[in-house]
Amino acid sequence: MYLCYIDESGTSDIPGNTSHFILAGLSVPIWHWKDCDKSIEVIKRRYALGNLEIHVAWILRSYLEQTRIADFHKLDYTQRRSQVESLRKAELLKLQRSGNPKLYKQTKKNYEKTKNYIHLSYDERQKLILEIARCISQWGFARLFAECIDKIHFDPARTPQTIDEQSFEQIVSRFEQYLQIMGKGNSDSNFGLLIHDNNQTVAKKHTELMKQFYQEGTLWTRLKSIIETPLFVDSQLTSMVQIADVCAYAIRRYLENGEEELFDLIFQRADRKDGIVVGVRHFTKSGCACKICSAHKKVAPSSGTESA
Repeated sequence: MYLCYIDESGTSDIPGNTSHFILAGLSVPIWHWKDCDKSIEVIKRRYALGNLEIHVAWILRSYLEQTRIADFHKLDYTQRRSQVESLRKAELLKLQRSGNPKLYKQTKKNYEKTKNYIHLSYDERQKLILEIARCISQWGFARLFAECIDKIHFDPARTPQTIDEQSFEQIVSRFEQYLQIMGKGNSDSNFGLLIHDNNQTVAKKHTELMKQFYQEGTLWTRLKSIIETPLFVDSQLTSMVQIADVCAYAIRRYLENGEEELFDLIFQRADRKDGIVVGVRHFTKSGCACKICSAHKKVAPSSGTESA
């Protein structure tokens, strides 16, 4: 049995506030999942995060309050948290009186999403995510699948599928093909289970899509190995879904901002066949020279030139 943890980064809305939408799935054999989970928990404990959720986009934001506290880095975690919370309460009270309910609501949401990480400086938060990415890169048994859609080059009028549907079908197809390859020559069948962050809208849509895929197959393959109904879980309670979030974030930040450090670690786990990356695709303009598109090509031995 193989478990494939799925999460996304960016918005699938067009235009939305990101240029790319990434759906990523990280597959691990069921006999390794507990070790993986433990290794992530060890890292989280080093940063006093315990069982708290890792949500990279919120962790790596700049927290303005920290810059207003003298010698913030010299304070212990309790002192840091106390001073940040004090400044945040004062800011919310000021916004309540300002007559700008929209800004108050957004600021309150930002504070709620980041409250678990305010005891860590920005440098410490960067190191936390880097440690997690290094840990993932060392899981030789894990395989990364991802569909990376450049929304500038996605034309809804030319496809019956939405961005969400195309992304999910691609992940399912690649995971299924991986399971079939891994099962060749074995007397026992390999099966896979999709585990997704719980979102009621997404859960309904993906469950319906899986039923369709089982009846008709995907564009690329018939489903023989993936269990029909995905498992939807609360990401706050499941470290491994949080790891899929790290993977999706690292890919999006590379494609949108050229940030390579996290990406280069995560991309080591991309599913490959004969040295070519087959598990991760960048849906974009032709001639793209990014690392994902380049890894889809093979070098002809005789001339050293690339061929598709």
